[in-house]
Amino acid sequence: MQLFDLCTYTVRLANQTDFAGWRDAARNLVLNDVEPQEIAWIVDADDHAASQLPAMPTVGQLKVSRDFIERAEVAFCHRDPERFALLYRLLWRMRSEPELLKIASDPDVGWFEAVEKAVGRDMHKMRAFVRFRQIGEGEDERYVAWFEPEHFIVERNAPFFARRFTGMRWSILTPFLSAHWDRAELTFTPGAHKHGLPADDAAEALWRTYYENIFNPARLKTRAMQKEMPKKYWRNLPEALLIPDLVAGAGAAAREMIEKMPTIPPAHHAKIQAKHWLTSRVSASGEGGADAHSLAALRKAAKGCQRCPLWHDATQTVFGEGPEEAAVVFVGEQPGDQEDIAGRPFVGPAGKMFDAVLEEAAIDRRETYVTNAVKHFKFEPRGKRRIHLKPNAGEIQTCRWWLDRELALIRPSLVVALGATAAQSLLGKVIPVTKMRGQLIKRDDGLRIFLTIHPSFILRIRGSAEQETERNRFLKDMQAVKGLIAS
Repeated sequence: MQLFDLCTYTVRLANQTDFAGWRDAARNLVLNDVEPQEIAWIVDADDHAASQLPAMPTVGQLKVSRDFIERAEVAFCHRDPERFALLYRLLWRMRSEPELLKIASDPDVGWFEAVEKAVGRDMHKMRAFVRFRQIGEGEDERYVAWFEPEHFIVERNAPFFARRFTGMRWSILTPFLSAHWDRAELTFTPGAHKHGLPADDAAEALWRTYYENIFNPARLKTRAMQKEMPKKYWRNLPEALLIPDLVAGAGAAAREMIEKMPTIPPAHHAKIQAKHWLTSRVSASGEGGADAHSLAALRKAAKGCQRCPLWHDATQTVFGEGPEEAAVVFVGEQPGDQEDIAGRPFVGPAGKMFDAVLEEAAIDRRETYVTNAVKHFKFEPRGKRRIHLKPNAGEIQTCRWWLDRELALIRPSLVVALGATAAQSLLGKVIPVTKMRGQLIKRDDGLRIFLTIHPSFILRIRGSAEQETERNRFLKDMQAVKGLIAS
């Protein structure tokens, strides 16, 4: 004998998500004072069998809060086979206990809250981990995804995907139910099998590249990641193939980030600033260097430069350094974090790269003059870090006043523009350096300008092989510079 044969009433629901059928039957039964244990709830019953319900009473009214109905509809999507009976029991009890849902210690309320949260988490996972693959082209183009939900959430979640991917024709296949969107209407069909899913498409390769580049090893928390992205979902995620290697290399990558991370100014930052302003005998505009007849006098005048607002937050002016009779002048963009603190150009990571390549190219840095197009560090505070910001055209033009005077005193036979900012300062216009690198341009005044990249460009390349290739190209540029110095 089956359990429902012992019950007074049998309710036959059309499917696992037939909330409307449950709601109508539950309302009838509560108004007829039918106790929970008298009801059997059945899903997928014989199409010809009808629910056994009492006649709807003509008097009486069932008052239920909108909040309960909305939450019950969510809980209804849970896989618990007892959910129909448990929800009815809550409804039955609320008639005499209107504040029931506020009693957190009640077992029925505890179950209700737990299944509601479980369904919500499953809906979130579906939105986060569905990955579409393209099939067909042109008029036949559509997108297909496979997902294995824990609960019966497809119908409830499908409108989200219809709103988010309105212009796509897509299908989300699951073992229980499949959803389809034709750019106008949502439809549902029975569950499907994963073997019908198409192979990887070009978009997945692009997504893996993007994921690898945004992966932040310093913020990796493996347990938290697996909690939010359980391994059961990995087999359907294109980026999952990268995760083991990214996790394994996270420690080394994080240490590399820390080594390159900008530092906050030291405690004596304000003292350095004050010293420079007090010892400088120039006006606030910095134009006191106009009559300077040596690099030493020009450097002293530049200490008090306030020609643009960058001086206000920078630690100090970072002027060029090198012999006044240098045959070649290297011009970079602006001082970085470490240069700002040390007061010298090219002493940070890019400077170390620069020095190493110069040595390989047989160029003695001590015989060259090294400076920047902009003399103050431009940055954006981010917590305790100072993040480099590119100087704008106005700042480049304003600071060109100092660069022109450096060049006028040194009179080099060759100037090397390290990057686009330096090229813009030297030539007065924006130059596509990556396309024109290696070219020699002669200015109207006869000065030769050699174009190449800034060494920091090499450091920003993630792949070791690609970084080594770019470093070799920079070395060839410096070897060309060596030949031009001698010519």
